[in-house]
Amino acid sequence: MRQETTINRNSITVNFTVKYCNNAEVLLNSDGFRKVLESYLEKIGKKESPVYIYLKESFDENSDLAKEITRFFKLLIVLDNSEICSLEKKYQNLFRDKNILIEFIEKLYSYWRKFERYAIVRNSKKGEGLQNVNFIEAINNFKNLILSTYRQLEETVMGYQHRVYRQLSAGVNAGIILNDMNRNCPPEYSVLEKVPFIETVILQPPFITYPKRNTRTGIFHEVFENPLKDICINEENWFCYPAKVGESLAFIYFNRYFMSQGVALCNLFELAREEEYRNKKPDIIYVYGVKDYSTEMKTVFYNDRRNKMMIGYANYGEDIDYFGYMKKMILTLHNIRMIEKGGLPIHGAMVHINMKNGKNYNVVIMGDSGAGKSESLEAFRKLSEKYVKDMKVIFDDMGTLLPGNNNNRTEAPVGVGTEIGAFVRLDDLDTGYAYKEIDRSIFMNPDKKNSRIIIPITSYPEIMKGYPIDFFFYANNYDSADRDELEFFKDYKEAIAVFKSGKRMAKGTTSEVGIVESYFANPFGPMQKQKETDLLIEKFFKDMFEKGVKVGQIKTQLGIKGMEKEGPLKAAQKLFELIK
Repeated sequence: MRQETTINRNSITVNFTVKYCNNAEVLLNSDGFRKVLESYLEKIGKKESPVYIYLKESFDENSDLAKEITRFFKLLIVLDNSEICSLEKKYQNLFRDKNILIEFIEKLYSYWRKFERYAIVRNSKKGEGLQNVNFIEAINNFKNLILSTYRQLEETVMGYQHRVYRQLSAGVNAGIILNDMNRNCPPEYSVLEKVPFIETVILQPPFITYPKRNTRTGIFHEVFENPLKDICINEENWFCYPAKVGESLAFIYFNRYFMSQGVALCNLFELAREEEYRNKKPDIIYVYGVKDYSTEMKTVFYNDRRNKMMIGYANYGEDIDYFGYMKKMILTLHNIRMIEKGGLPIHGAMVHINMKNGKNYNVVIMGDSGAGKSESLEAFRKLSEKYVKDMKVIFDDMGTLLPGNNNNRTEAPVGVGTEIGAFVRLDDLDTGYAYKEIDRSIFMNPDKKNSRIIIPITSYPEIMKGYPIDFFFYANNYDSADRDELEFFKDYKEAIAVFKSGKRMAKGTTSEVGIVESYFANPFGPMQKQKETDLLIEKFFKDMFEKGVKVGQIKTQLGIKGMEKEGPLKAAQKLFELIK
């Protein structure tokens, strides 16, 4: 990206490497200010708003309104209103109604703040911008410059100072440092060779974004011809997030038109360090947002067996503008790798509980979207003061079962995670929880049904440690718990029948409604590889019963009206009564 500033749909990206504004005059002369001003004038011009008509009438009919206003703003920075009025008659016209001028400045400022705002620095290039100075300090200084310029403009027009100052997030919401690190991709992937890698992400939370879609539809299908063959991309419009997804190294390429989906990855997947991907071939490549001019949405994957890589592909379109298409494809690719390596992917949540009575338990709750996995963890958290000394989340959506220690035949299968964060429905969490975590969260469509929060919950070493399983539950969100919130299976075949059916009451997280079933409650790998997964299910469930793992179902009642919050809490209470 060589331009100073680009505006895409509802986002704006400022390239600090090309140009960094360090005073009001440079800011008002910048390409970014011009683009925002012109965009806003176009918007109010189409509406023929009173403010726009007032501005047009104040200047000559054929004058460039954006240039005139920019020049006027520069004068406001250095002169008072009486001095400005003495310069030219058009400025006297402008000051005939100060309230309209103040309204224009306020709404222009608000218009800027409604954008998702990003700053980038590219380390490897020289320019008149910023690349070798502290980026965090630069972002803070930029925020202060925006605030001080806005206030100075308004206070000069008013003729007095504000009495209340609100230190809003007026600069950028997120900043990324890029590098041009060498990567060891096979020749057929050379089209991606010049896409810069994200080295560092700086968030200014709360980060709130409004993607065009709020649910995911269908499943990802396997194709048998590489979808990246013959694609054409402009590397200036792309970024790569090098992620550690479980034990997989993933290069996640995304189009800047979906900037919020790419940046949000930092709260979910560990950002790999430079030495972890320099000159290394990835296990996974995912390319998100390719303009292939197809009228149909494509979300497909390909197993590149020759290069031992999993490839994901999503084409450009508003239909994929939902974080579920980013996250779930990555997990699908990872899960298929794990199946090939003999691991069993689990769509669920796992927690390590250190009880006050001195005992430790590792609990897995499995279920498809909306079954109550994350909500049960939240219920555990609420009860932790009463029963628990410490609680560690190992995974909160997707994990993998691996064989126990080969040197210890009595050890049960162990669980490892894939993500360091959680992508959770706000609707089913305690109302105050999101506000308590607002300082490090990413919110997506908080005003809509199926609104989501992405929040970091654990560390990468912790999710990869591997904990032997003590309890393995299926999250039953559709049955009433009149008799008991917990039920245990007598043999592994009975358990397999329930777990493989993947039955649940759909909660609106996808396009499904009512009671639905999905193979092993996991449409992200196991469903596409059922034959191979069947063998692994038989092996692991038989092993769990032989090693004394308690396997059953926990009735979260999340799909029963009126029990969305009470159901998971009751189930968690019952579990704690069992193990305390």
